[in-house]
Order: sequence, then structure tokens, then C-alpha cells
Amino acid sequence: MSSRPKPYSRADMYGRRTNRVHSPTRAALVPYVSVMLGSVLPTYFIFSTAPLMPPLGFMILIAWRITRPRFFPLWIGVPLGAFDDLFSGQPFGSAILLWSLSMLVLEIVEARFPWRGFWQDWLAASLAILAYLLLALPLSGVTPNTYMLFATLPQILLSILLYPLIVLFVLKLDRFRLRRIKEIY
Repeated sequence: MSSRPKPYSRADMYGRRTNRVHSPTRAALVPYVSVMLGSVLPTYFIFSTAPLMPPLGFMILIAWRITRPRFFPLWIGVPLGAFDDLFSGQPFGSAILLWSLSMLVLEIVEARFPWRGFWQDWLAASLAILAYLLLALPLSGVTPNTYMLFATLPQILLSILLYPLIVLFVLKLDRFRLRRIKEIY
């Protein structure tokens, strides 16, 4: 038997109310779990000597931050960056630093340019990805030289070109996160 309609539930065009509401657990956990799965996922696909896989966890974090600006708090770069450091192979603390700085910079960009379009968001994300990948080189203990920059060029290009697909994935996850479910007792 269905429960009584919630007073804050959505009414249809005839005024009838349904008992469908958001799942607060799903609404809260989907973004965090998607970023953490994005951090773990690149370790399962490609094992090579040159960097090729884009930093999916960072890209998903940036996509969530740009599509839902106020969802993540500013300090979320510390725990999610620590989780990424455990799986990425970078020295512990590099993703913590770079993810936290990225969240701060994106907050400044959001305050400065509150109304943006797709191209501006893609440019901001591309600059964040480029800065993340270039700053991760010296933090990993590698001496940056021209050979290393050319070796990371395919990863940079793949990451920038893959970003719109990551945004579509995040938007589908956001739709799933906010889908109303029917409560049955």
C-alpha cells in the first residue's frame, strides 16, 4: 500500500499529488562516489610507461563543480585528493594540494563570472586540467624537460577533448541523483 502524499511532493497538471520524493542518500552520495570511482577507474585500463589516461577523478570533480557550483564545499579537495593519491601513484599530497587549489580557483572564477556558457566552462576546465597535469609533473619528482612535456601532450589533449563527454556523464548522474522514487510501505 502506498503512503500518503508528501506535502512538498510535486503535483501533476490535474492537482493530484504523488508520493514521489528525492532519495536524500542518493542525492548526497552520487557525486562523491562518482569522483572516487573516477579516481580508481584509470588504474584498471592502461598500464604503460607514458601517461595516456586522463585524470578521470579530477575531471569528474571539475565537471561536478562547474555544473553544480555550490554542491561541493571548498575543502572537499583534501579528502577526495587524498583518495586519488592512494590510487594514482602520485606522491601523497600532490592531488590534495592541486585539487584544493583547483577548487579555490574555480570558486574565484565562479564569483567573477557567474553567468557563463558552454565554451567558457570548457575553457575554464581545460585550463584547470592543463594546470593540473603540468603541475603534477614536478610534484611527482620528475624533472620537467621537453621530452616529458611531449610525453604528456597526448594525455593533455585527450583530457581536454574528453571533457564534454565527462560533463554529459555528470549531467546524467545528476538526473539519476535527483530522480524521484516512490515510497511503498
